[in-house]
Amino acid sequence: MAIDIQGKSALQLAALLQAGALDAVALAEATLAAIETCDDRAIVIRPTPDRALKEAHAASRRLRDGRARSLLDGVPIGWKDLFDLEGEVTTVGSRVLAADPPAARDAAVVARLKEAGMVSVGRLNMTEFAFSGIGLNPHYGTPRNPHGRDTPRIPGGSSSASGVAVAKGLLPVAMGTDTGGSVRIPAAYNGVVGYKATRGRYPMDGVFPLATSLDSLGPLCRTVEDAVLVDAAMLGLPGPVIARGGLDDLRLVVPANVVLDDLKPAVATAFEAALGRLAARGARIERLNLPAFDALAELTRARGALVTAEAYAQHIERLTGPAAEEIDQRVVARARLGANISLPDYRAIIEARGRLIAETDALVGRETLVAFPTIAHVAPPIAALEEDVELFFKVNARTLRNTALGNFLDWCGVSIPCGTGEAGMPVGFLLSGLAGEDERLLAAALAAEATIRGD
Repeated sequence: MAIDIQGKSALQLAALLQAGALDAVALAEATLAAIETCDDRAIVIRPTPDRALKEAHAASRRLRDGRARSLLDGVPIGWKDLFDLEGEVTTVGSRVLAADPPAARDAAVVARLKEAGMVSVGRLNMTEFAFSGIGLNPHYGTPRNPHGRDTPRIPGGSSSASGVAVAKGLLPVAMGTDTGGSVRIPAAYNGVVGYKATRGRYPMDGVFPLATSLDSLGPLCRTVEDAVLVDAAMLGLPGPVIARGGLDDLRLVVPANVVLDDLKPAVATAFEAALGRLAARGARIERLNLPAFDALAELTRARGALVTAEAYAQHIERLTGPAAEEIDQRVVARARLGANISLPDYRAIIEARGRLIAETDALVGRETLVAFPTIAHVAPPIAALEEDVELFFKVNARTLRNTALGNFLDWCGVSIPCGTGEAGMPVGFLLSGLAGEDERLLAAALAAEATIRGD
């Protein structure tokens, strides 16, 4: 009997593979066929069928022989187009890098998931140079949010196609990066789970940078369980060591400032309902002002944004040369703002960051998680943002507002769907932990996921 694989989680597919009810080659072929016939050509911009089938055949042999490398052996994965894949050009969602030489080797995390047996099926679209939370791409097209049934809506960025590929059921896992929200934003907009690890949890070798003081990465997937499995594999572990926590042990701080400002009514309703369900199950919830949130806004007004300073330094030759004409002008305009940030400004930002992290850590406490809506609104329509540059920048800033706080404070975070808002579009519930508290965060997210979703 044929097995319907579309929309299944990584764990569900793993169970079928391990039991011999599904063959890794058949799974890879079905995944590649779904990509080939997909009605949205802007999701997988470069499939890798030769690599996928080679890896799938190897996984199939191991599984038949009872030598699975991990629970994820034979499970497909797609890669945001800033991870090096051996023999492939890493274009970072841009045309200006298309003539670059192919990568000589896999990025470190790609190699680790290959070692775990995962099957790489292709490169996924993204915001050019990862510099926007909206997800538009004028070069390769903009992936459409699969929940936008009234009108085409944005996917979120910069890991745009990673969120869409999972939400649409093409892939159980897609890898993204997160500098200001680029895993958690597309997860929230598309109604999937997105886990942003603490910066430095995984090696960044072979990952094209945006702002190295902020860059982190993590998977977009269907469940927290999937995120835990992928996390273990990226750490080079044979299996997860994270145990499911209990809701009666869960202490949450809900910030009373900044992150709840100007919420769309349906977003506020979905978030508060999820909080209510958690409280009814024993979670302890405290409303608390976090002064660092207001201080960061003031620091940015006075000195500029850390991400903009580092993005400008990363791309200065492109931004000041003829290549700038070939880059998305919204990316160019935002990145060029970094030219106004002086070295004294940059040093002041770095110094203030260390102080604000220390103060917030002391106020929140390492055993406490922070909870607030991932984004204050649901995914808006694409057309108006393509046509109106001023609106684009306004919505981009609002989209990034909540998630970027966690990057600046060096937090880890998991966005979990918690309901729907306007036009039936998904709403995300963001759980965050202090730097290095990934195991605590994931254990709590495992325990809380069903309650947050309202299952």
